[in-house]
Amino acid sequence: MDKQTEYVLRAIEERDIRFVRLWFTDVLGFLKSVAIAPAELESAFSEGIGFDGSAIEGFTRVTESDMVAMPDPSTFQMLPWRGTQQGVARMFCDIKLPDGSPAYADTRQVLKRSLEKAAKMGFTFYTHPEIEFFLFKGDRAEGSTPTPSDNAGFFDHTPQGADNDFRRAAITTLEQMGISVEFSHHEGAPGQQEIDLRYADALTTADNIMTFRLVMKEVALQQDLHASFMPKPFREHPGSGMHTHMSLFEGDANAFYEAGARHSLSKTGKQFIAGLLVHAAEITAVTNQWVNSYKRLTGGGEAPSHVCWGHNNRSALVRVPMYKPDKAQSTRIEYRAFDSAVNPYLAFAVTLAAGLKGIEEGYELPPEAEDDVWSLTDAERRAMGIASLPTSLSEALSLMEKSELVAETLGEHVFDFFLKNKRAEWNDYRQQISEWEYNRYLHH
Repeated sequence: MDKQTEYVLRAIEERDIRFVRLWFTDVLGFLKSVAIAPAELESAFSEGIGFDGSAIEGFTRVTESDMVAMPDPSTFQMLPWRGTQQGVARMFCDIKLPDGSPAYADTRQVLKRSLEKAAKMGFTFYTHPEIEFFLFKGDRAEGSTPTPSDNAGFFDHTPQGADNDFRRAAITTLEQMGISVEFSHHEGAPGQQEIDLRYADALTTADNIMTFRLVMKEVALQQDLHASFMPKPFREHPGSGMHTHMSLFEGDANAFYEAGARHSLSKTGKQFIAGLLVHAAEITAVTNQWVNSYKRLTGGGEAPSHVCWGHNNRSALVRVPMYKPDKAQSTRIEYRAFDSAVNPYLAFAVTLAAGLKGIEEGYELPPEAEDDVWSLTDAERRAMGIASLPTSLSEALSLMEKSELVAETLGEHVFDFFLKNKRAEWNDYRQQISEWEYNRYLHH
Protein backbone atom coordinates (compact mmCIF):
# COMPACT_ATOMS: atom_id res chain seq x y z
CA MET A 1 0.00 0.00 0.00
CA ASP A 2 1.51 3.35 -1.07
CA LYS A 3 1.79 6.43 1.18
CA GLN A 4 -1.02 8.30 -0.58
CA THR A 5 -3.46 5.43 0.00
CA GLU A 6 -2.37 5.13 3.63
CA TYR A 7 -2.92 8.88 4.09
CA VAL A 8 -6.47 8.66 2.71
CA LEU A 9 -7.43 5.71 4.91
CA ARG A 10 -6.05 7.49 7.97
CA ALA A 11 -7.78 10.77 7.07
CA ILE A 12 -11.12 8.97 6.65
CA GLU A 13 -10.90 7.74 10.26
CA GLU A 14 -9.46 10.91 11.81
CA ARG A 15 -11.91 13.31 10.14
CA ASP A 16 -15.07 11.32 10.93
CA ILE A 17 -15.96 10.88 7.26
CA ARG A 18 -19.28 9.05 6.76
CA PHE A 19 -19.39 8.75 2.96
CA VAL A 20 -16.80 8.71 0.19
CA ARG A 21 -18.01 9.79 -3.22
CA LEU A 22 -16.25 8.28 -6.22
CA TRP A 23 -16.41 10.69 -9.16
CA PHE A 24 -15.96 10.15 -12.87
CA THR A 25 -17.02 11.95 -16.04
CA ASP A 26 -19.11 10.66 -18.94
CA VAL A 27 -18.31 11.34 -22.59
CA LEU A 28 -20.43 14.52 -22.67
CA GLY A 29 -18.65 16.00 -19.66
CA PHE A 30 -21.27 15.37 -16.98
CA LEU A 31 -20.04 14.45 -13.52
CA LYS A 32 -21.10 11.03 -12.20
CA SER A 33 -20.87 9.80 -8.62
CA VAL A 34 -21.29 6.71 -6.49
CA ALA A 35 -21.05 6.82 -2.68
CA ILE A 36 -19.41 4.11 -0.62
CA ALA A 37 -19.00 3.60 3.12
CA PRO A 38 -15.51 4.09 4.60
CA ALA A 39 -15.32 0.37 5.41
CA GLU A 40 -15.39 -0.40 1.68
CA LEU A 41 -12.58 1.96 0.75
CA GLU A 42 -9.58 -0.33 1.30
CA SER A 43 -11.03 -2.95 -1.05
CA ALA A 44 -11.99 -0.18 -3.50
CA PHE A 45 -8.33 0.83 -3.72
CA SER A 46 -7.22 -2.74 -4.44
CA GLU A 47 -10.14 -4.10 -6.46
CA GLY A 48 -12.25 -1.10 -7.49
CA ILE A 49 -16.02 -0.72 -7.35
CA GLY A 50 -18.02 -2.52 -10.03
CA PHE A 51 -20.91 -0.81 -11.80
CA ASP A 52 -23.14 -1.13 -14.85
CA GLY A 53 -21.46 0.93 -17.56
CA SER A 54 -24.44 0.62 -19.90
CA ALA A 55 -26.36 3.02 -17.64
CA ILE A 56 -23.79 5.81 -18.23
CA GLU A 57 -24.05 8.03 -21.31
CA GLY A 58 -21.60 6.78 -23.93
CA PHE A 59 -19.82 4.25 -21.75
CA THR A 60 -20.69 0.88 -23.24
CA ARG A 61 -23.30 -1.35 -24.78
CA VAL A 62 -25.65 -3.48 -22.68
CA THR A 63 -23.90 -6.67 -23.81
CA GLU A 64 -20.54 -5.53 -22.38
CA SER A 65 -21.67 -3.48 -19.41
CA ASP A 66 -19.43 -4.47 -16.49
CA MET A 67 -16.95 -1.75 -15.49
CA VAL A 68 -14.80 -1.00 -12.47
CA ALA A 69 -14.16 2.43 -10.87
CA MET A 70 -10.64 2.66 -9.41
CA PRO A 71 -10.29 5.64 -7.03
CA ASP A 72 -7.22 7.87 -7.44
CA PRO A 73 -6.00 8.61 -3.88
CA SER A 74 -4.10 11.71 -5.03
CA THR A 75 -7.47 13.42 -5.69
CA PHE A 76 -8.86 12.92 -2.16
CA GLN A 77 -10.63 16.03 -0.79
CA MET A 78 -13.42 16.83 1.66
CA LEU A 79 -16.64 18.40 0.33
CA PRO A 80 -16.82 21.51 2.56
CA TRP A 81 -20.52 22.20 1.96
CA ARG A 82 -21.42 18.84 3.52
CA GLY A 83 -20.08 19.89 6.94
CA THR A 84 -17.30 18.58 9.17
CA GLN A 85 -19.29 16.18 11.37
CA GLN A 86 -19.87 12.85 9.63
CA GLY A 87 -18.54 14.58 6.54
CA VAL A 88 -18.28 13.57 2.90
CA ALA A 89 -15.09 13.24 0.84
CA ARG A 90 -14.50 12.65 -2.86
CA MET A 91 -11.95 11.06 -5.18
CA PHE A 92 -11.80 10.95 -8.95
CA CYS A 93 -11.68 7.51 -10.51
CA ASP A 94 -10.08 5.85 -13.48
CA ILE A 95 -12.52 3.46 -15.15
CA LYS A 96 -11.27 -0.03 -15.94
CA LEU A 97 -12.64 -3.12 -17.64
CA PRO A 98 -12.96 -6.30 -15.53
CA ASP A 99 -9.59 -7.53 -16.88
CA GLY A 100 -7.88 -4.42 -15.50
CA SER A 101 -7.33 -2.66 -18.82
CA PRO A 102 -8.39 1.01 -19.21
CA ALA A 103 -12.01 1.46 -20.31
CA TYR A 104 -12.15 2.86 -23.84
CA ALA A 105 -14.99 5.22 -22.83
CA ASP A 106 -13.21 6.83 -19.86
CA THR A 107 -12.48 10.41 -20.90
CA ARG A 108 -9.89 10.79 -18.12
CA GLN A 109 -7.99 7.96 -19.80
CA VAL A 110 -8.28 9.75 -23.16
CA LEU A 111 -6.39 12.71 -21.69
CA LYS A 112 -3.89 10.42 -19.97
CA ARG A 113 -3.04 8.85 -23.33
CA SER A 114 -2.31 12.28 -24.82
CA LEU A 115 -0.20 13.20 -21.81
CA GLU A 116 1.76 9.95 -22.12
CA LYS A 117 2.52 10.77 -25.74
CA ALA A 118 3.74 14.22 -24.71
CA ALA A 119 5.89 12.62 -21.97
CA LYS A 120 7.54 10.32 -24.53
CA MET A 121 8.48 13.47 -26.46
CA GLY A 122 9.95 14.92 -23.26
CA PHE A 123 7.11 17.33 -22.44
CA THR A 124 4.76 18.05 -19.54
CA PHE A 125 1.56 19.92 -20.49
CA TYR A 126 0.40 22.74 -18.21
CA THR A 127 -2.88 24.65 -18.45
CA HIS A 128 -4.47 27.64 -16.76
CA PRO A 129 -8.21 28.23 -17.47
CA GLU A 130 -10.15 31.48 -17.18
CA ILE A 131 -13.65 30.17 -16.46
CA GLU A 132 -16.67 32.35 -17.23
CA PHE A 133 -20.24 31.57 -16.20
CA PHE A 134 -23.54 33.25 -15.33
CA LEU A 135 -25.45 33.66 -12.09
CA PHE A 136 -29.24 33.79 -12.40
CA LYS A 137 -31.99 34.50 -9.89
CA GLY A 138 -34.32 31.68 -8.94
CA ASP A 139 -35.94 29.21 -11.29
CA ARG A 140 -36.72 30.25 -14.85
CA ALA A 141 -40.33 29.85 -15.94
CA GLU A 142 -40.59 27.85 -19.16
CA GLY A 143 -40.47 30.15 -22.17
CA SER A 144 -39.09 33.09 -20.21
CA THR A 145 -35.66 34.73 -20.31
CA PRO A 146 -33.44 33.97 -17.29
CA THR A 147 -32.95 36.86 -14.86
CA PRO A 148 -29.29 37.80 -14.20
CA SER A 149 -28.21 38.17 -10.59
CA ASP A 150 -27.20 41.81 -11.24
CA ASN A 151 -26.85 44.50 -13.88
CA ALA A 152 -23.10 45.08 -13.38
CA GLY A 153 -20.40 45.06 -16.08
CA PHE A 154 -16.72 44.28 -16.61
CA PHE A 155 -14.64 44.63 -13.40
CA ASP A 156 -17.54 46.47 -11.70
CA HIS A 157 -17.38 46.54 -7.92
CA THR A 158 -20.81 47.13 -6.44
CA PRO A 159 -21.18 47.98 -2.72
CA GLN A 160 -22.55 45.00 -0.80
CA GLY A 161 -23.01 43.26 -4.13
CA ALA A 162 -24.40 39.73 -3.98
CA ASP A 163 -21.90 38.61 -6.60
CA ASN A 164 -18.98 39.77 -4.45
CA ASP A 165 -20.33 37.59 -1.63
CA PHE A 166 -20.80 34.72 -4.04
CA ARG A 167 -17.25 34.88 -5.40
CA ARG A 168 -15.82 35.10 -1.89
CA ALA A 169 -17.73 32.01 -0.75
CA ALA A 170 -16.95 30.14 -3.98
CA ILE A 171 -13.22 30.85 -3.84
CA THR A 172 -13.05 29.92 -0.15
CA THR A 173 -14.70 26.59 -0.96
CA LEU A 174 -12.34 25.92 -3.87
CA GLU A 175 -9.30 26.65 -1.72
CA GLN A 176 -10.61 24.35 1.01
CA MET A 177 -10.55 21.64 -1.66
CA GLY A 178 -6.97 22.39 -2.64
CA ILE A 179 -7.83 24.33 -5.81
CA SER A 180 -5.82 27.56 -6.05
CA VAL A 181 -7.46 30.63 -7.57
CA GLU A 182 -5.47 33.37 -9.28
CA PHE A 183 -8.09 36.03 -10.15
CA SER A 184 -11.81 36.64 -9.88
CA HIS A 185 -13.99 39.48 -11.12
CA HIS A 186 -17.31 40.42 -12.66
CA GLU A 187 -17.33 39.86 -16.42
CA GLY A 188 -18.91 42.01 -19.15
CA ALA A 189 -22.52 40.80 -19.11
CA PRO A 190 -25.10 41.17 -16.32
CA GLY A 191 -24.66 38.33 -13.84
CA GLN A 192 -21.51 37.05 -15.59
CA GLN A 193 -18.53 35.98 -13.48
CA GLU A 194 -14.94 34.95 -14.18
CA ILE A 195 -12.73 32.93 -11.87
CA ASP A 196 -9.23 31.96 -13.05
CA LEU A 197 -7.51 28.86 -11.70
CA ARG A 198 -3.75 28.71 -11.19
CA TYR A 199 -1.47 26.83 -13.57
CA ALA A 200 -1.33 23.07 -13.03
CA ASP A 201 -0.63 19.99 -15.10
CA ALA A 202 -3.47 19.32 -17.52
CA LEU A 203 -4.90 16.27 -15.73
CA THR A 204 -5.09 18.13 -12.41
CA THR A 205 -6.64 21.12 -14.20
CA ALA A 206 -9.30 18.94 -15.85
CA ASP A 207 -10.19 17.40 -12.48
CA ASN A 208 -10.28 20.91 -11.00
CA ILE A 209 -12.66 22.15 -13.71
CA MET A 210 -15.08 19.30 -12.99
CA THR A 211 -14.91 20.18 -9.28
CA PHE A 212 -15.22 23.90 -10.05
CA ARG A 213 -18.51 23.52 -11.90
CA LEU A 214 -20.08 21.58 -9.03
CA VAL A 215 -18.77 24.03 -6.41
CA MET A 216 -20.22 27.00 -8.31
CA LYS A 217 -23.64 25.35 -8.44
CA GLU A 218 -23.55 24.34 -4.76
CA VAL A 219 -22.51 27.81 -3.55
CA ALA A 220 -25.07 29.48 -5.84
CA LEU A 221 -27.88 27.33 -4.42
CA GLN A 222 -26.88 28.37 -0.89
CA GLN A 223 -27.49 31.98 -1.96
CA ASP A 224 -30.77 31.29 -3.82
CA LEU A 225 -29.00 31.66 -7.17
CA HIS A 226 -28.40 29.38 -10.12
CA ALA A 227 -24.95 29.03 -11.74
CA SER A 228 -25.04 28.24 -15.46
CA PHE A 229 -22.24 27.28 -17.83
CA MET A 230 -24.44 27.66 -20.91
CA PRO A 231 -22.12 29.25 -23.50
CA LYS A 232 -24.51 31.93 -24.80
CA PRO A 233 -27.68 32.56 -22.76
CA PHE A 234 -28.34 36.09 -24.12
CA ARG A 235 -28.35 37.36 -27.68
CA GLU A 236 -27.35 40.90 -26.68
CA HIS A 237 -24.50 40.01 -24.28
CA PRO A 238 -21.18 38.16 -24.66
CA GLY A 239 -21.15 34.44 -24.03
CA SER A 240 -19.07 32.50 -21.52
CA GLY A 241 -15.72 31.27 -22.73
CA MET A 242 -12.92 29.40 -21.03
CA HIS A 243 -9.80 30.99 -22.46
CA THR A 244 -7.03 28.55 -21.56
CA HIS A 245 -3.32 29.35 -21.26
CA MET A 246 -1.05 26.48 -22.28
CA SER A 247 2.64 25.67 -22.14
CA LEU A 248 4.95 22.70 -22.51
CA PHE A 249 7.83 22.16 -20.11
CA GLU A 250 10.94 20.00 -20.53
CA GLY A 251 11.75 19.27 -16.91
CA ASP A 252 11.90 22.70 -15.24
CA ALA A 253 12.50 24.55 -18.53
CA ASN A 254 9.68 26.21 -20.46
CA ALA A 255 9.84 24.71 -23.96
CA PHE A 256 7.93 27.71 -25.38
CA TYR A 257 10.56 30.24 -24.25
CA GLU A 258 13.54 31.50 -26.24
CA ALA A 259 15.48 34.52 -25.01
CA GLY A 260 15.71 37.25 -27.61
CA ALA A 261 13.17 35.67 -29.96
CA ARG A 262 10.15 37.61 -31.19
CA HIS A 263 7.56 37.46 -28.41
CA SER A 264 10.14 35.26 -26.56
CA LEU A 265 8.57 32.36 -28.46
CA SER A 266 10.73 29.32 -29.25
CA LYS A 267 10.61 27.14 -32.35
CA THR A 268 8.71 24.55 -30.31
CA GLY A 269 6.17 27.17 -29.28
CA LYS A 270 5.69 28.34 -32.87
CA GLN A 271 5.20 24.78 -34.11
CA PHE A 272 2.69 24.09 -31.32
CA ILE A 273 0.66 27.16 -32.35
CA ALA A 274 0.88 26.10 -36.01
CA GLY A 275 -0.51 22.68 -35.06
CA LEU A 276 -3.44 24.29 -33.26
CA LEU A 277 -4.19 26.48 -36.29
CA VAL A 278 -3.93 23.67 -38.86
CA HIS A 279 -6.24 21.38 -36.87
CA ALA A 280 -8.48 24.01 -35.22
CA ALA A 281 -11.55 23.46 -37.37
CA GLU A 282 -11.55 19.66 -36.98
CA ILE A 283 -11.23 19.79 -33.16
CA THR A 284 -13.89 22.46 -32.67
CA ALA A 285 -16.75 19.98 -32.18
CA VAL A 286 -14.87 18.77 -29.09
CA THR A 287 -13.79 22.18 -27.77
CA ASN A 288 -17.30 23.60 -28.40
CA GLN A 289 -19.67 20.67 -28.08
CA TRP A 290 -23.17 22.17 -27.82
CA VAL A 291 -25.52 23.69 -30.40
CA ASN A 292 -25.47 26.83 -28.25
CA SER A 293 -21.64 26.98 -28.37
CA TYR A 294 -21.79 28.34 -31.91
CA LYS A 295 -24.06 31.23 -30.90
CA ARG A 296 -21.08 32.38 -28.81
CA LEU A 297 -18.42 31.75 -31.48
CA THR A 298 -20.30 33.69 -34.15
CA GLY A 299 -21.72 36.35 -31.83
CA GLY A 300 -18.68 38.60 -31.35
CA GLY A 301 -17.89 39.80 -27.83
CA GLU A 302 -14.24 38.69 -28.06
CA ALA A 303 -15.22 35.14 -29.03
CA PRO A 304 -12.89 33.82 -31.77
CA SER A 305 -14.47 32.88 -35.07
CA HIS A 306 -11.40 32.93 -37.35
CA VAL A 307 -8.28 30.75 -37.43
CA CYS A 308 -5.32 33.03 -36.78
CA TRP A 309 -2.85 33.97 -34.07
CA GLY A 310 -1.52 37.23 -32.73
CA HIS A 311 0.43 38.92 -29.98
CA ASN A 312 -2.05 40.45 -27.52
CA ASN A 313 -4.72 40.31 -30.26
CA ARG A 314 -7.99 39.37 -28.57
CA SER A 315 -9.73 38.81 -31.89
CA ALA A 316 -7.37 35.90 -32.67
CA LEU A 317 -8.03 32.23 -31.95
CA VAL A 318 -4.55 31.86 -30.44
CA ARG A 319 -3.04 34.75 -28.50
CA VAL A 320 0.51 35.13 -27.22
CA PRO A 321 0.16 37.17 -24.02
CA MET A 322 3.10 39.29 -22.86
CA TYR A 323 2.42 39.99 -19.19
CA LYS A 324 6.03 39.33 -18.10
CA PRO A 325 8.17 39.25 -21.26
CA ASP A 326 11.50 38.81 -19.41
CA LYS A 327 10.34 35.90 -17.28
CA ALA A 328 11.00 32.56 -19.01
CA GLN A 329 8.39 30.63 -17.01
CA SER A 330 5.59 33.00 -18.07
CA THR A 331 5.84 32.40 -21.84
CA ARG A 332 2.69 30.62 -22.97
CA ILE A 333 -0.07 30.68 -25.52
CA GLU A 334 -3.79 31.25 -24.96
CA TYR A 335 -6.38 29.18 -26.84
CA ARG A 336 -9.60 31.19 -26.89
CA ALA A 337 -12.18 28.85 -28.44
CA PHE A 338 -13.11 26.72 -25.40
CA ASP A 339 -16.37 27.43 -23.65
CA SER A 340 -16.94 26.54 -20.03
CA ALA A 341 -19.44 23.72 -20.78
CA VAL A 342 -16.72 21.62 -22.41
CA ASN A 343 -15.58 18.15 -21.35
CA PRO A 344 -12.11 19.30 -20.18
CA TYR A 345 -10.48 15.88 -20.54
CA LEU A 346 -11.40 15.59 -24.21
CA ALA A 347 -10.72 19.26 -24.98
CA PHE A 348 -7.23 19.21 -23.46
CA ALA A 349 -6.51 15.90 -25.20
CA VAL A 350 -7.33 17.15 -28.71
CA THR A 351 -5.62 20.54 -28.32
CA LEU A 352 -2.49 18.85 -27.00
CA ALA A 353 -2.61 16.36 -29.87
CA ALA A 354 -2.91 19.18 -32.42
CA GLY A 355 0.02 21.08 -30.89
CA LEU A 356 2.22 17.99 -30.72
CA LYS A 357 1.39 17.21 -34.35
CA GLY A 358 2.74 20.65 -35.27
CA ILE A 359 5.98 19.84 -33.44
CA GLU A 360 6.29 16.33 -34.90
CA GLU A 361 5.65 17.48 -38.48
CA GLY A 362 7.55 20.77 -38.19
CA TYR A 363 4.58 22.93 -39.20
CA GLU A 364 5.42 26.48 -40.26
CA LEU A 365 3.72 29.26 -38.33
CA PRO A 366 1.89 31.70 -40.65
CA PRO A 367 2.27 35.47 -40.20
CA GLU A 368 0.50 36.85 -37.17
CA ALA A 369 -2.74 38.82 -37.48
CA GLU A 370 -2.09 42.37 -36.32
CA ASP A 371 -5.54 43.73 -37.25
CA ASP A 372 -8.88 43.33 -35.53
CA VAL A 373 -9.94 40.25 -37.48
CA TRP A 374 -13.65 40.88 -36.83
CA SER A 375 -13.43 44.25 -38.61
CA LEU A 376 -12.03 42.77 -41.84
CA THR A 377 -14.24 41.77 -44.76
CA ASP A 378 -14.46 38.15 -45.88
CA ALA A 379 -12.41 39.04 -48.96
CA GLU A 380 -9.70 40.67 -46.81
CA ARG A 381 -9.52 37.62 -44.57
CA ARG A 382 -9.30 35.28 -47.56
CA ALA A 383 -6.47 37.39 -49.00
CA MET A 384 -4.61 37.03 -45.71
CA GLY A 385 -5.18 33.26 -45.64
CA ILE A 386 -7.40 33.43 -42.55
CA ALA A 387 -9.98 30.63 -42.51
CA SER A 388 -13.11 30.53 -40.36
CA LEU A 389 -14.00 28.19 -37.53
CA PRO A 390 -17.16 26.12 -38.07
CA THR A 391 -20.29 28.25 -37.68
CA SER A 392 -22.58 25.44 -36.46
CA LEU A 393 -22.36 22.15 -34.62
CA SER A 394 -23.34 20.36 -37.82
CA GLU A 395 -20.42 21.86 -39.75
CA ALA A 396 -18.03 21.11 -36.88
CA LEU A 397 -19.14 17.47 -36.77
CA SER A 398 -18.65 17.06 -40.52
CA LEU A 399 -15.06 18.26 -40.16
CA MET A 400 -14.43 16.14 -37.08
CA GLU A 401 -15.78 13.04 -38.84
CA LYS A 402 -12.97 13.30 -41.42
CA SER A 403 -10.24 13.93 -38.85
CA GLU A 404 -7.65 11.22 -38.32
CA LEU A 405 -6.15 13.28 -35.50
CA VAL A 406 -9.40 13.42 -33.50
CA ALA A 407 -10.25 9.75 -34.17
CA GLU A 408 -6.82 8.63 -33.02
CA THR A 409 -6.85 10.89 -29.95
CA LEU A 410 -10.33 10.00 -28.70
CA GLY A 411 -10.23 6.34 -29.64
CA GLU A 412 -12.83 4.58 -31.77
CA HIS A 413 -15.50 4.19 -29.05
CA VAL A 414 -15.53 7.80 -27.80
CA PHE A 415 -15.16 9.15 -31.34
CA ASP A 416 -18.16 7.16 -32.64
CA PHE A 417 -20.38 7.85 -29.65
CA PHE A 418 -19.59 11.55 -29.64
CA LEU A 419 -20.47 11.90 -33.31
CA LYS A 420 -23.68 9.89 -32.94
CA ASN A 421 -24.85 11.81 -29.87
CA LYS A 422 -24.06 15.23 -31.30
CA ARG A 423 -25.73 14.43 -34.62
CA ALA A 424 -28.86 13.56 -32.64
CA GLU A 425 -28.57 16.86 -30.73
CA TRP A 426 -28.29 18.81 -33.99
CA ASN A 427 -31.25 16.98 -35.57
CA ASP A 428 -33.39 17.66 -32.49
CA TYR A 429 -32.41 21.34 -32.58
CA ARG A 430 -33.29 21.65 -36.28
CA GLN A 431 -36.87 20.59 -35.54
CA GLN A 432 -37.48 23.28 -32.91
CA ILE A 433 -39.61 26.35 -33.73
CA SER A 434 -38.03 29.43 -32.15
CA GLU A 435 -39.56 32.68 -30.90
CA TRP A 436 -37.65 34.45 -33.68
CA GLU A 437 -39.51 32.37 -36.29
CA TYR A 438 -42.89 33.14 -34.76
CA ASN A 439 -42.10 36.84 -34.69
CA ARG A 440 -40.85 36.86 -38.26
CA TYR A 441 -43.19 34.50 -40.10
CA LEU A 442 -46.42 33.90 -38.17
CA HIS A 443 -48.38 36.80 -39.68
CA HIS A 444 -47.26 36.29 -43.27
